[in-house]
Amino acid sequence: MNEKNYGIGQSVRRVDAVGKVTGETAYPGDINMDGQLWMKIRFSDRVHARITKIDTSRAEAYPGVVAVYTAKDVPVNEYGLIMPDQPVLCGPDSAKEGADIVRCLADQVAVVVADSEEAAAAAVKLIEIDYEDLPGVFDVFDAMADGAPQLHRHAENNVLVHYRIRYGEIDSAWERADVIVEGEYRTGWQEHAYLQPEAGLGYIDDSGRVTILVAGQWVHEDREQVAHALGLPEEQVRIIYPAIGGAFGGREDMSVQIVLALAAMKLQRPVKIIWSREESILGHHKRHPTVIRAKWGATRDGKVIAAEAQVYGDAGAYAYTTTKVLGNANLMVSGPYEIPNVKVDTYGIYTNNIPCGAFRGFGGPQGAFAAEGQMNKLAEALGMDPVELRARNVLREGTITPVGTPLPPGVTLDRVLADGARQSDYWQETPQGWQRLPAQQPANPARRRGIGMAMGFKNVGFSFGAPEKNWATVEIHGAAEIERVVVRQAGADVGQGAHTVFLQMAAEAVGVPIGKVQVIGHDTAEAGNSGSTSASRMTFMAGNAIKVAGEMALQKWLDEERPATATYEYHPPSTTPYDPETGYANPNFAYGYMAQFVEVEVDLETGHVDVVRVVSAHDVGKALNPQQVEGQVEGGVVQALGYAVLENLVSQNGRILNPYLSTYLIPTIWDIPREVKSVILEYADPRGPWGARGMAEMPFIPLAPAICAAVHDATGVWLDRIPLTPDSVVPRLREHGLGVI
Repeated sequence: MNEKNYGIGQSVRRVDAVGKVTGETAYPGDINMDGQLWMKIRFSDRVHARITKIDTSRAEAYPGVVAVYTAKDVPVNEYGLIMPDQPVLCGPDSAKEGADIVRCLADQVAVVVADSEEAAAAAVKLIEIDYEDLPGVFDVFDAMADGAPQLHRHAENNVLVHYRIRYGEIDSAWERADVIVEGEYRTGWQEHAYLQPEAGLGYIDDSGRVTILVAGQWVHEDREQVAHALGLPEEQVRIIYPAIGGAFGGREDMSVQIVLALAAMKLQRPVKIIWSREESILGHHKRHPTVIRAKWGATRDGKVIAAEAQVYGDAGAYAYTTTKVLGNANLMVSGPYEIPNVKVDTYGIYTNNIPCGAFRGFGGPQGAFAAEGQMNKLAEALGMDPVELRARNVLREGTITPVGTPLPPGVTLDRVLADGARQSDYWQETPQGWQRLPAQQPANPARRRGIGMAMGFKNVGFSFGAPEKNWATVEIHGAAEIERVVVRQAGADVGQGAHTVFLQMAAEAVGVPIGKVQVIGHDTAEAGNSGSTSASRMTFMAGNAIKVAGEMALQKWLDEERPATATYEYHPPSTTPYDPETGYANPNFAYGYMAQFVEVEVDLETGHVDVVRVVSAHDVGKALNPQQVEGQVEGGVVQALGYAVLENLVSQNGRILNPYLSTYLIPTIWDIPREVKSVILEYADPRGPWGARGMAEMPFIPLAPAICAAVHDATGVWLDRIPLTPDSVVPRLREHGLGVI
């Protein structure tokens, strides 16, 4: 077949590009139906309290109000992605034990449905709620203390999860270490700040199903949770995603889905809601803040022989995906290195803060911040180049990880490190090993430049024994020749361009021009379960499903079965959970590998950290769409830059003090690096479709420690707490006598 017929490896223009640029593409907030009503939510007024009474009479009497719903109206008043530990609506007279307690300000207490948005907004303020305040806890160490307020019966001392790794003989290893470095690392909350705040439309479709138009990351999981809370069979619920204005993990958990479905089911009329940006920031989960205490030891020849860490993650008031996020942090806090003696204790702890859950990197950025910080400090203590130190310790094919098993086949950490260092223009290979070139200093003596680096690894796919599969159907239409190919694949396109790549995959599998392929997805009524668009898994999982389904359909078509239809459900190699005592596991079936090299300029007077240049090297296995791969690298770098330098979510006693994009600052065009150089490496993953690995989260993971290493190179000061806002940087510079006027 002619090469132009093949779909992969080309920078195909995104199928949604024109519609999004022109504004024709419809997001959930853009969609209306005749006769629709409007909903507003009453959130909790307390961080921890028992609701003793809810009086809705004034709200019900407000002109235009059609209905007010509280906890007593929800058939099965519970939900949760990992465990159902959160009420849909908090209040008395609920079928759910403990639903009368609010545990954070993100808890929803009541909803008002009215004939206009204005009426619903006015009426929701008229609901009168009587609270019996309960003591709150907002610090992870306070929460774990004996006698602390207990948020959930199933979590003694508020510890939701505790993971352990016990590998080798850590105590005797310290005696053999020539150099030992210790540090305490702190990371903050991060807001997803996706372009489209939460919005949705609930209605009853032509088949009588409760139907929700919303933005999410897994239509079938949303359906399962909605059906459970409403006490309905899953086939009576339908979830449809229109265009999705970003996610980054922030749409994995429920926001408006269940209450919209509740109102639509009870009223048999369309009901719409749109959250404001303030409601979005106050109402959906955040990245887990962590405190990580680390101690690492190495020999004079640069062999890391011991690593010990304690990881404390603030789960907030409910579980969300804390068990999985902290599972990843537990794995990655010792880095992608062969270390023969490792001891790790990782805790996910309930507090009365905003719930925390999935966010790009999913525990990896927190773990890498400590691991790479320790490696950079070891390099300094040993007088060794940081690239050279890593080259002597990275995991390779067949080497054993601290969980007692090797990484899956296709380990390329050494090549990613070397290729990235070469192409960074900051490092050179010499007979003595890797050596860094000095940074060129600015003319202004108040500003100093520095260079730093870090690396990392990240799982592709669900981890630790979680069921993993992806379903695809390919239809081939045409008699004498293939005229049209239809791909049914539910994987969510959250803005990353998944649907474009699905087209390319199907075109490649069937051998037709991309223009002949159509994707049908984002609808539980039209496609089977794809799993979540998370864990950098969709390219890998959907690709394997589409590839085989396409090849099967093509064979049927060649055998004169026309039209031809084939369905394939891909199951990757199984994974296993941690052993509760030792941490032994086969945690993942595939990984992505990355290394980043950063140049920064530090203003010694103001404490401003300007990230000048980032070189981001990634093994993607096969770049199915090179332009989109570069887009993921650039987007991930900018988002990670915000996490490292700018984004300071302030929470005081469970209350977010800056729930606006005017006070919670994300990177703008004035903040981004002058250059983000993408080094795209293609070392095929033996299990990936056409060799592809997932890579969406990978550019995020090493950037913060690389920036901190560059700041240290510029100033001699180690900064182990992010974000590096000027008010946190200046005192540390002054402690070292820098920038004093």
